[in-house]
Amino acid sequence: MEIMFLGTAAAEGWPGVFCSCKYCKKARELGGKNIRTRSSVLIEKDILVDIPPDTYMHSLKYNIDLSRIKHLFITHSHQDHFYLQDLSLRTDPIAYLPEEAILNIYSNSRVIKIIEDYINIEKAKMRLNTAHSFETLEGEGFTLTALPADHAQEEECLLYLINIRGKTIFYGHDSGWYPEKTWEYLSGIYVNLAIFDCTFGKNDKRKGHMGIPGIISARETLEGFGSIDPKSICVATHFSHNGGLLHEELEDKLNKYGFIVAYDGMVLNI
Repeated sequence: MEIMFLGTAAAEGWPGVFCSCKYCKKARELGGKNIRTRSSVLIEKDILVDIPPDTYMHSLKYNIDLSRIKHLFITHSHQDHFYLQDLSLRTDPIAYLPEEAILNIYSNSRVIKIIEDYINIEKAKMRLNTAHSFETLEGEGFTLTALPADHAQEEECLLYLINIRGKTIFYGHDSGWYPEKTWEYLSGIYVNLAIFDCTFGKNDKRKGHMGIPGIISARETLEGFGSIDPKSICVATHFSHNGGLLHEELEDKLNKYGFIVAYDGMVLNI
């Protein structure tokens, strides 16, 4: 199974859209893996997790035909994960889609309601599926289980367990330290790929997002459950300039704890 990390930054991108802090200046100077767009992953070329404002650029840079995306999993309604304006362009006469190009969208009730209110679902060839915590939805070749995140309080922000061909991905951001019921559910699941929120970088904050100390503790907790083992792949992503560490510095801090530091365009096979 192929997973591509299209973007790996928090809401402001890195360099930040309007930012001139020393970390953004350094990222511009160094370039390469230090240039980060808003977070999203592509699974097996037809499943997209989150649709940030940079999705169009991702499609051009990585030669992705977005009309071929069959399934879109959205974690919550924040703009860096749910850019409604791009979704609204999936209608005739702005977009001409093949007859079979149905987009199945899975998300919480808030996101689904926004789409229903703003987009002509029939014209956009969309099917909407409301995901609820601890419920498993079945799709074409996959199952999707939603788990509660520790993030915005005004909606049911979700983490996802995605199972495809017997392999399980834990999509663990945006979130601070997971709610107790999420930990309890994860304790019975073996995870092949765990993706962690490292927004706060070197800072030990665990509310809404996490940093390096938090994700190290989260990995150790999952290891204690038997949910991950040495064969599991653990990835840190969703980085912010406020974390104060550029790509090589993140690798220096995280590689020794068994984490891969994601970068835009990184491809993994599990």
